[in-house]
This record gives sequence, C-alpha cells and structure tokens, in this order.
Amino acid sequence: MTSLEQAKIAAKALLSKKGINVKIIGVDDISSLADYFVIGNGTNSSQVKALAEEVEFKLDQAGISVSNTEGHRNNSWVLLDYVDVIVHVFSEEAREYYDLDRLWQDGKEIDISDLDD
Repeated sequence: MTSLEQAKIAAKALLSKKGINVKIIGVDDISSLADYFVIGNGTNSSQVKALAEEVEFKLDQAGISVSNTEGHRNNSWVLLDYVDVIVHVFSEEAREYYDLDRLWQDGKEIDISDLDD
C-alpha cells in the first residue's frame, strides 16, 4: 500500500467521524519527516480522541500499525506517526495556535473531495 493510500484512509476516517477542515499535505518534496501529513480537527477533546481512535482503527484494519503516538492525555493535539504518514488531530484552539497549515504551506495539498461520500 502506498503512503498516499494510507493518508487517504486516515483522511476518510476523520471525515467519517465529522472531522473539520481535513487536509492531506504532501511534504515529501520539502521534508524528510514523512511523505504526507493528514491534518484535521474536532470541536472538543472527546471528538479529538474519537477521531484519533478512528484513524488508528481504520489503518489497523488495513494492516498498518501506528509507530508512535503522542498527545492522548490532553486530547488537544494527538499525533499518530505511521512513518511515511503523520496524522495530526487537533482541537480547534490548538490547530489555530500551532497553524501547521501555514507552516507546511509549501507542501502540495491533495484533493480529497472524492473521499467525502
């Protein structure tokens, strides 16, 4: 499975749980951290937790295990590291504060309009 396919599974999982402003950003040309970042946010800490758990569940079903997880304690920013794909699930406030969308604006945003069915 390609890293883009993994990123799309993660994005679709976020959308299925009503994640807000979900994006896939290709960063492979500008960073060695990963191929793709998947970014989304929830409206409260309970939804952030549910979103992160859904991503883990869907990727686990696809045979991909999370390499590292950070941030589950406070549920304002949960990072799920799948090596080639890094998923960031934020609260609204944390997303505004850390502004990864601006920080990685040189990356290529992937069209995910076909995932929202």
